[in-house]
Amino acid sequence: MTGLRGRHVLVTGAASGIGEAVCRRLATEGAAVALLDRNAALLATLRDELAAAGSRVAAFPADVGDETAVRTAVDGAVAALGSLHGIVTSAGIFHPGDMQPLAGVSLSTFEHTLRVNLIGTFLVAKYALPHLVLHGGAIVMIASTAALRGHGFGSGYTASKGGVVALTGLLAEQYSAQGVRTNCICPGATDTPMTGGVYRQPERVERMRRLIPLGRVADPVEIGAVACFLLSDDASYLNGQVIAVDGGATVR
Repeated sequence: MTGLRGRHVLVTGAASGIGEAVCRRLATEGAAVALLDRNAALLATLRDELAAAGSRVAAFPADVGDETAVRTAVDGAVAALGSLHGIVTSAGIFHPGDMQPLAGVSLSTFEHTLRVNLIGTFLVAKYALPHLVLHGGAIVMIASTAALRGHGFGSGYTASKGGVVALTGLLAEQYSAQGVRTNCICPGATDTPMTGGVYRQPERVERMRRLIPLGRVADPVEIGAVACFLLSDDASYLNGQVIAVDGGATVR
């Protein structure tokens, strides 16, 4: 991909799943990566692995829902790398208590989900943007196809990811003149640690064959590749776009 070598990118949710895939692809493309995740042990393992392979990398254990922690992590990333040219907001949760009709979802579950998925995205963008505008850069937000059509469950998850989609358009309007592009990926079914292996169950594999035109769920590396494309100069005229990376599921 054009232009990623030497770029400095901050990735949240970096220790596993889509975030980890983004980090690995960025490192392969020659970018310097700041890793942010609340799981300090997994974060350190990934940092050490990427560094041993010759990548420039820094790690910052932090909860994206904690404003002070996010501000400190962004400042630390800038201090470690020297600047920021892009961010990928991949940190997200699906709370078990959200797996029911809305009337049964507790306020604490709803609020906690929004705290991580939406407020966390807002905070990372808020504190990264003053650095991104200095050089021009790119923001890639990770939402979900739940934001586009609802999955029939996950009140907090759906609302939070819908908010991420809305923020994408807002930032594209507000910061384009300062050279910052903002785009959003809405992954469909993806086999990550957050889904707990459910997509590898035989009955779910068969169901996905029926529901998804490509006949399978995504691997995180496939989402990570799109995120890196959106950060790259190859996507220099893409701005304010919401891209469903879902094997065609949303066309049905």
